[in-house]
Amino acid sequence: MKVLVTGVAGQLGHDVMNELARRGIEGIGSDIADTYSGADDGTAVTTMRYVPIDLTDGEAVQARIIFEQPDAVIHCAAWTAVDAAEDEENQHKVRGINFGGTKNVANVCSELKIPMMYISTDYVFNGQGTEPWKPDCTDYAPLNVYGSTKLAGEKAVTSRLDKFFIVRIAWVFGTNGKNFIKTMLNVGKNHDELKVVNDQIGTPTYTYDLARLLVDMIQTDKYGFYHATNEGGYISWYDFTKEIFRQAVELGHTEYSEDRLKVLPVTTEEYGVSKAARPFNSRLDKSKLVEQGFTPLPTWQDALSRYLKEIEF
Repeated sequence: MKVLVTGVAGQLGHDVMNELARRGIEGIGSDIADTYSGADDGTAVTTMRYVPIDLTDGEAVQARIIFEQPDAVIHCAAWTAVDAAEDEENQHKVRGINFGGTKNVANVCSELKIPMMYISTDYVFNGQGTEPWKPDCTDYAPLNVYGSTKLAGEKAVTSRLDKFFIVRIAWVFGTNGKNFIKTMLNVGKNHDELKVVNDQIGTPTYTYDLARLLVDMIQTDKYGFYHATNEGGYISWYDFTKEIFRQAVELGHTEYSEDRLKVLPVTTEEYGVSKAARPFNSRLDKSKLVEQGFTPLPTWQDALSRYLKEIEF
């Protein structure tokens, strides 16, 4: 099997390529840069075949993917800077990548009659209430530019393909790139008090664990909509921060101890700052994974423990 993976300079694409390599599956990485520009960490992705593709150029996308003749595409590339997406000067780019790029990939997958996996987000929903969003829910009402362009990407896939996986994820962290955990660890070093929102609820997703699931899925014909995050229960960003610091202290980083660093819960309104409206309810119902015979991800607590041992801080 040969799988083309977009967005390999990002957190998830990086780990998907490494998971393919672990299983002896041929992976072809792609991104916008002329050469691989992700973390130079010595893992398999750094030496695997890489091809530059500007996803917003439909002709280039078609020519490259047809030339490579993959058996499937895992489409991880996206504009994910949620606040920057609200800036008027960026909105054309955001739509060009999240909708236009996805449409271009879907067109070629349709032409080649191969499966496409599209990584989406809980931001396609309205972010209200307390009930977990089900994967086949069609009550779409994105709150911001990022969410609306990711929804447009979903529709670009479903309108062109029968063989598709749409996998919605949330609260992503990985070794390759910026994320909430790294931000909290960096900020926590230089402050004795932090305010973190406690009214946005969801579950973290470790890209290392998610990559395993995605590679499991792409080797089947169990197409459709799925939700995937780590197990371990729903939490707030405040809860997550407290556990990040608790585990960091267990690893010997006493600078994050409660007697030195106080973490205060605040509401989204009290916190302010964000340009983009954020969902209060990022709970995702993942029961379909088990129903379809897939192995759920480990708990987020376990994922965090493994992650902190992987990174330097």
